[in-house]
Amino acid sequence: MEIFKLFLMGLLLFGANAMILEDDKRALLDFMNNLAHSRSLNWDANSQTVCNLWTGVTCSEDGSRVIGLRLPGVGFHGHIPANTLSRLSALQILSLRSNGISGPFPDDFYKLKNLSLLYLQFNQFSGPLPLDFTVWKNLTIVNLSNNKFNGSIPKSMSNLTHLSALNLANNSLIGEIPDIGMHGLQVLDLSNNHLTGIVPKSLHKFPKSVFLGNNVSTVYSDEVPIVMPTHKPNPSGKSGRKLSEKALLGIIVAVSVLGFIGLAIFWIMCCLKRKKGDGISSKLEKGGMSPEKAISRTQDANNRLVFFEGCNYAFDLEDLLRASAEVLGKGTFGMSYKAILEDGTSVVVKRLKELSAGKREFEQQMGIVGSIKHDNVVELRAYYYSKDEKLTVCEYYSQGSVAAMLHGKRGEDRVPLTWETRLRIAIGAARGIAQVHTEAGGKLVHGNIKSSNIFLNSQNYGCVSDIGLSTIMSQIATPIARAAGYRAPEITDTRKVTQPSDVYSFGVLLLELLTGKSPVHTTSGDEVIHLVRWVHSVVREEWTGEVFDVELLKYVNIEEEMVEMLQIAMSCVARVADQRPKMAEVVKMVEDVRRTTGSQNPTPPPESSPPQRHEALETESSGH
Repeated sequence: MEIFKLFLMGLLLFGANAMILEDDKRALLDFMNNLAHSRSLNWDANSQTVCNLWTGVTCSEDGSRVIGLRLPGVGFHGHIPANTLSRLSALQILSLRSNGISGPFPDDFYKLKNLSLLYLQFNQFSGPLPLDFTVWKNLTIVNLSNNKFNGSIPKSMSNLTHLSALNLANNSLIGEIPDIGMHGLQVLDLSNNHLTGIVPKSLHKFPKSVFLGNNVSTVYSDEVPIVMPTHKPNPSGKSGRKLSEKALLGIIVAVSVLGFIGLAIFWIMCCLKRKKGDGISSKLEKGGMSPEKAISRTQDANNRLVFFEGCNYAFDLEDLLRASAEVLGKGTFGMSYKAILEDGTSVVVKRLKELSAGKREFEQQMGIVGSIKHDNVVELRAYYYSKDEKLTVCEYYSQGSVAAMLHGKRGEDRVPLTWETRLRIAIGAARGIAQVHTEAGGKLVHGNIKSSNIFLNSQNYGCVSDIGLSTIMSQIATPIARAAGYRAPEITDTRKVTQPSDVYSFGVLLLELLTGKSPVHTTSGDEVIHLVRWVHSVVREEWTGEVFDVELLKYVNIEEEMVEMLQIAMSCVARVADQRPKMAEVVKMVEDVRRTTGSQNPTPPPESSPPQRHEALETESSGH
């Protein structure tokens, strides 16, 4: 009986929680449906729950309430619709930054009494700030910067005992600064407003920079003149003076030792940080773009991350700059990073260099590439353009590039790339490139086909990335050696690639899959070998069997397939462009390899298994 009662109580509690969550779900849908936005969200009214499914939505541990809503850079514009967010009474985290939301501080927010983190920066909010901030007793972080708020800073902020970070920079606030630093405030920015008066003593711990762009008077402890103590005669005479000199010498030695130790600790920490990988912000800063510059006041709406339709990532430029990052490699057109965002999402950010196209041409090309939706094309999710920086964002593939799988570390623990997988890579890559060639009225060119730009999709078929960049980049006079091995002989200007030159590059990729060798490699005697020339010479001498990767010779029943694939590759790397097949024809030929031979799946050696590589090379072949 007791067990039945407990079961019944649990059932009633579950039903009550489900009803409350359903109310939160309806509030979110009303918010989305009544506020215009340029990016689509995967908020499906028919889904059973919003927890861990809807973009930007976080639930409590028991799944009963929505406690977090993070929707930066979604393209919201207009006023916050009334009676929507106010119904999320358990909400603790609200981030609507980097949108175009306008109007006064929303009345809806007054009912969110559990708010702890509030991020509204980079919007178009205007009017005065709320007079009574004590409505939100749990506020810890408040960022209202880069809006059009006016009026004074409410004195009620002084009563927020949990407030640790406040950013009101780049607004039009007036009046004096209230004494808001009495509690645990650790981060502050009031720069670029119209504030006047004297900075309260409790805020003297902050640097001058947080008050720049205002007409305020600041006095800091480090600016107080040093007053030396007046000299008093030492009754102990000469011996006392000697003691003073010894003490002074001891102090100098101690300070020197401490300084040396401090410098050593700092150096060790820097080395450790460099090994672990910094945030993208520091990497960009080394190249001339600090986070402050990237999100400066002069940044307009067009200089934010631009997402493509159907992308459900919930982050913005600020998130990327703060993200922990790992260098994947240096490619032909720039450096690639793996960025791990706050919510655990991993993306690949490519920092483009030597761009010759202007903003309009760049955006048009990105628009074409971003519209491609195909199983064998790595989807471009977003891009960023400013005078100083051009970035692209796409999905991260944990298995690494085909180049990493083929040419990664050798040794006993190496898992070879099976023939079945190589065949799928070839088929998928061919389909992806053929799709690219149909875009923009059949005029789009990939321009940078190589194994470091090929990844495996969920079905282990090849998937091509880094599309369409060559035509908008400056000419690369001395390309990276490995990349040069893919270039068709007629291409002397990297900006003038063609679809036939793509076919040539794909042919080199096929040879790479068949031989296991890089397009340009050296022998033990430091002789530079170009793969296409080497294969031609071996085939001409009728030593075809010598061409294939020794790792493939372990498999039976695949000789005919490999030879047929070799013939396809040789037709693709024909020296005269007009003699090469079209990419659509190549797809059919590659797909027919398995059908024509009629062979069964090749029998692998007992110790073989499909590759499960998870690291990328640290050189050109790390790709992305």
